[in-house]
Amino acid sequence: MSNEVMIVDTGLANVRSVEVALERLGATPRRTVAPTDLARARRVVLPGVGAFAPGIANLHARDLAAALGQRARAGLPTLAVCLGLQLLCEGSDEDPGGRGLGVIPARVRRLPQPVRVPNMGWCAVTNGSAQPVGHAYFAHSYAVPGGDLERLRVAGWQMLTADHGGPFLAAARKGGVLACQFHPELSGAWGAELLRAWLEDAQKESAPWQR
Repeated sequence: MSNEVMIVDTGLANVRSVEVALERLGATPRRTVAPTDLARARRVVLPGVGAFAPGIANLHARDLAAALGQRARAGLPTLAVCLGLQLLCEGSDEDPGGRGLGVIPARVRRLPQPVRVPNMGWCAVTNGSAQPVGHAYFAHSYAVPGGDLERLRVAGWQMLTADHGGPFLAAARKGGVLACQFHPELSGAWGAELLRAWLEDAQKESAPWQR
């Protein structure tokens, strides 16, 4: 099995931290802007640091949007990080007239007042139980709010939530797709285990989230 992982070069994200985390786990990351790479790749990472509008515009300008949407809807191993998760959604209040890839059936909203925005730092993440399944590092001003998560459940997505002025989507997975609002590459041993499970195809919809 190839250890190569294609990282989408969105033109916005600083992807070095993702590359280093993948290398530590034995993967061979390679940046790409070629749609054909996304079609043939065993694993693809959609990173994200920046705003929704330029992010989705760059994907379309590089003819990457269709290839990304197709593989994610097919459940092929795809990791979306931070803005990457938001780009998989239907749209965002950060770009009122824009449309996302529509893979995740939800709209991204600004974090509610009067909490600190952006939310930068560590937050507990939970699968609905009283005890958190882990702690993760976040850096974001927008998220899918907790009140919109029923659509994801109906569509078969498994979810983790966090709280910053109210619950929001911390992560979602379905098939080989793992979308994280947080940065797993910056989330210590727990984040590394999430990445390892995704790399090893150990991410099963029936399996519990790694603690």
